[in-house]
Amino acid sequence: MMRRPPAGSGNSWRVAPKAKGKPGAARSSGADVGRGEPAGLAARRVSAEILIRVETHGAFADVLLGHRLSDFAPADRRLITRLTLGVLAWRMRLDYELTQYCTQPLEKLEPAVAAALRLGLFQLRHLSRIPVHAAVDTAVTLAREAAGRGAGGLVNAVLRRAAKGPAAMPDRGADEIGYLAISYSHPRWLVTNFIEWFGMPRAEALMAANNEAAPNAVRLNLARGARDEIVARMAVDGIAIKPGMRLPETALLEAAPDFNCPSYRAGLFHPQSEGSQLVARMLAPAPGAIVIDCAAAPGGKTSHLAELADARGRVIALDLNLQGLKAARDIARRLGHHNIAFVNADIAAAPPMRAQSAGSVLLDAPCTGTGTLRQHPELRWRLKPRDFERMAGLQGEMLRRAATLVRPQGVIVYAVCSIAPQEGAGVVRGFLRDRAEFTLERPPVPELAPFIQHDGSMALSPERGGLDGFYAARMRRR
Repeated sequence: MMRRPPAGSGNSWRVAPKAKGKPGAARSSGADVGRGEPAGLAARRVSAEILIRVETHGAFADVLLGHRLSDFAPADRRLITRLTLGVLAWRMRLDYELTQYCTQPLEKLEPAVAAALRLGLFQLRHLSRIPVHAAVDTAVTLAREAAGRGAGGLVNAVLRRAAKGPAAMPDRGADEIGYLAISYSHPRWLVTNFIEWFGMPRAEALMAANNEAAPNAVRLNLARGARDEIVARMAVDGIAIKPGMRLPETALLEAAPDFNCPSYRAGLFHPQSEGSQLVARMLAPAPGAIVIDCAAAPGGKTSHLAELADARGRVIALDLNLQGLKAARDIARRLGHHNIAFVNADIAAAPPMRAQSAGSVLLDAPCTGTGTLRQHPELRWRLKPRDFERMAGLQGEMLRRAATLVRPQGVIVYAVCSIAPQEGAGVVRGFLRDRAEFTLERPPVPELAPFIQHDGSMALSPERGGLDGFYAARMRRR
């Protein structure tokens, strides 16, 4: 099974919640690491280390960032995150340019040297506020630390050439797919799929959006107080909220904050993308409802459902991933939701409870994550063309199992953070063809209207309003 991308936040270049442990640890500002280190070198060193682990060990960048950012001051946390996710997103285009300047094939270089080159070139092309000498000198130092003076000299020569101007892109007229793949840094096969699914104009806009930073969004815990009260307490902690939101519990932040603050620890909010919040609103459980969340880890939607069902309701959170369930339990404890029962079970094998036992069921199924390429840019390089159909088979089986839990007149919402039609509408069509007692219906939430398609399902995509890509369908059992 494809690993589900780390979820819950859905935020791209944001500061992750501080890792547990080491309270009061010293924070580096880059310049204060001392002993002659150039300003910002420590931040770039951490970014390079994360890039190497993502490249060579299959790690996920956002998980590593969550573990490494806590000892840095806010400015360096932002720089580390921007460098790491930016290099991963733009890797294909960066490598295309580097091959024009480097006398050695990139794949022959030590991973640390390749990472230094990519970091340096990314800064030259995308971070206009960083002086050229700072981008080059820090990259040279990183390469020299990892592989000696010769590697430092190679990086210096390559980046000095690159600093003179960008390399010419391929001829679009001669090979349009190749041009788009390099220009927007997406695998060629994925570019072809996007064009087949959405047409050329939208595909190009989508790839451009995939390389941008997602908004820093949080879900306010309205079980702890009114929106204005929570926003005021967050402001005391230096967390500024942008005006105007679709949902009362949604807040977009003015900047990436340090979540190691009293309002976060008090459970007043939880980092979660706006698109993810809209999925729980598709189910719209009534206060006092019994809700089953069939793939609950890591818990963002679970806690949202617990809030919507309020203290009179109950949420049963199922997941095969025991560690993910523990993370979901920790979130629930911090937010103060005591109406959630956590059950370690595999909905794809057999539901652990009797049939027709709930009126509201959510299946946020594991997927390829193509709707979240902004915060998980490494996924674009790991996906394979066959993954969409393979995941659709698993998702269809999970949906059939989950649907047995829905009582007559009850509702199930099927959702994926993917924009691939095979994983969204394709799975739902197959399900409805086999289960005639279920019908699609529009969600009873006016705020969702801009995202609802003619058949009542919801489709979100980054190039349309900046939301993460989600598909969700609400179906009622007759």
